[in-house]
Amino acid sequence: MAVDDRLDPDLIQAKLNTRRIGCKVLVYDRTASTNDIAAEYAGNPENDGLVVFAEEQTAGRGRTGAKWQSRREDSLLFSVALVDCDISSELLSLTCAVAVAEAIGQVGDGRAGIKWPNDITLDGKKVAGILLESRQRGHRKSHVIGIGINCHQLQEDFPPDLQATATSLDLASGTRCRRVTVARRVLTSLDQWLGAAQRDARRVIEAWDRLSTQLHQRVRLSYNGRQFAGHCIGVDPEKGLILQLDRGGVRMFDAAHTHIIK
Repeated sequence: MAVDDRLDPDLIQAKLNTRRIGCKVLVYDRTASTNDIAAEYAGNPENDGLVVFAEEQTAGRGRTGAKWQSRREDSLLFSVALVDCDISSELLSLTCAVAVAEAIGQVGDGRAGIKWPNDITLDGKKVAGILLESRQRGHRKSHVIGIGINCHQLQEDFPPDLQATATSLDLASGTRCRRVTVARRVLTSLDQWLGAAQRDARRVIEAWDRLSTQLHQRVRLSYNGRQFAGHCIGVDPEKGLILQLDRGGVRMFDAAHTHIIK
């Protein structure tokens, strides 16, 4: 008998034990972008913690305008609306990465890791991505957290240029995952880590250090059109990735203006 893999709001919320995230859950059969829908809801404080899922996106996007490509029902595609959130964008980005990596956890022989700023990897291959978009409305700042997790893809389902660098939960585990279960784990983890970030940002940094695939590794990046290289020595909750530069000195790079080259 096939496993029921519907993204039904009632199924997602049935065993969801969270204080903030998932207070409302919407599932769209097909939409352009869940981030765009969540952003509309984020204008109302009553929608804090609302989550928008879609079985299919026609205009899903990643950082720097990249397209998020996924066949219908192959992925978890969703966005979370945070209204009047007092966590800085840089810390929020780190928190979301930690939450998603922790929720995915051990899959097959690999454990989920973080490739700063917004990729989650398994065995060195990308399994999930995060897109954080922020908006100021008067005195209130809202955030939309877009998350895409590859679930049912086979290797040949990825575009040829991504087949060597992308994976899915099914590929990594050798079994078929249940997306509702994964969704609950991610939303629960996000709820817990957002609370932790508000109480003590050091907990997030410690978790990022533990999950990072780049810490103590050499990194090449582009920052505002200029290239830099050095060894990653950590992250700052306000200023971003910290590199000990090859040419000497230490510099921080915020996520909004930085692109990792290698």
